[in-house]
Amino acid sequence: MKAYVFPGQGSQFKGMGKDLYDNSASAKALFEQANEILGFRITDIMFEGTDEELKQTKVTQPAIFLHSVILAKETADFNPEMVAGHSLGEFSALVATGALSFEDGLKLVSARALAMQKACENNPSTMAAVLNLSDELIEEICASITDEVVVAANYNCPGQVVISGSNEGVAQAGEKLKEAGAKRVLLLPVGGAFHSPLMESAREELAAAIEATPFAQPACPIYQNVNALPSTDVETIKANLISQLTGAVRWTQSVRNMVEDGATVFVECGPGKVLQGLVKKIAPTVETSGVAV
Repeated sequence: MKAYVFPGQGSQFKGMGKDLYDNSASAKALFEQANEILGFRITDIMFEGTDEELKQTKVTQPAIFLHSVILAKETADFNPEMVAGHSLGEFSALVATGALSFEDGLKLVSARALAMQKACENNPSTMAAVLNLSDELIEEICASITDEVVVAANYNCPGQVVISGSNEGVAQAGEKLKEAGAKRVLLLPVGGAFHSPLMESAREELAAAIEATPFAQPACPIYQNVNALPSTDVETIKANLISQLTGAVRWTQSVRNMVEDGATVFVECGPGKVLQGLVKKIAPTVETSGVAV
């Protein structure tokens, strides 16, 4: 069985999507439609912008979404039997499988990015990658810090978990994790504590936008971040999307469940190769590739 996976923040690069824009009239039309919907020329930043410009949450999220979704639409044999998306990638997956229209998906991603950026500005916070410790020990150490917010936020692959929280919470946890034997604790260049309770204000804002948006049943099951389980039920999908902002990204568990349910080939649809690397670490026997257009 073939699974398509859609990347999240961190996969962006200068020039992303330019080949699609230059070589396909239908892709170009979608990019131009996106420029109109967003009210600024995101294509200029994607194709010619600096790393700094591309790194702003309000740009990064729509940019990765556009690259992923337009790539899926331009792929002649795009026919997934199951899908998953890493964080933001969940929205790309839902548009690619017909659960959301292109326009509604882009509007939600833009609203999500702006709400997250606002939450970051109101609440200075951060994230850090923890290498070579068990999930259980990381959870235990985060739970032992009670005067600050810090939680396990992204279960990326065995031996790589990202923690998220207040600057002080992440610093305290980092010290304890190193003492417990973590190979490294690396602060990430992100705007704030994504997938933690500090995103509550963004979650409330996004919830209102999601409730006001029409969803349809996706063409195949989507394995969602918050519980790593497949769903085609619209109400379940919406509830999980809303919980995702303050909940963890259970990527390791999602990929394992997809393999258990029959996935033998994973195709990454979007910029970069981050997810192919993670999938290989989680399930070494499966085949991985990027989309070939």
